[in-house]
Amino acid sequence: MSYNIEKQNCFISEVTVAELKYGIENSKTIEPMRLIVEAFILQFSVIPIFNALDIYAREKAKLRKKGLMIDDFDILIGSTAIAHDMIMTTNNVAHFKRLDNIIIEDWTSLALK
Repeated sequence: MSYNIEKQNCFISEVTVAELKYGIENSKTIEPMRLIVEAFILQFSVIPIFNALDIYAREKAKLRKKGLMIDDFDILIGSTAIAHDMIMTTNNVAHFKRLDNIIIEDWTSLALK
């Protein structure tokens, strides 16, 4: 399968931006990494999380009751994809597939085919 995805059809969550910025601050080369990450972020529309908060709360409660917790940021990122009816691209399928109604694609597995 071959994908021809245009950048204007790709988005990132505000939470992903927060994680990228944390990665910068945790880096040994903060300023060079800041330039790289900021240039990367500017290529995409950033999706707010507000519309995903009810889904987040529901999913977190469900996962806690089942004893299948995943990181809060992962729940927020996945919930944002669900709320905006978007496909979540990740290689962390094992965690994200725990969320109801999420559509996941692992593009890293496509490179191996």
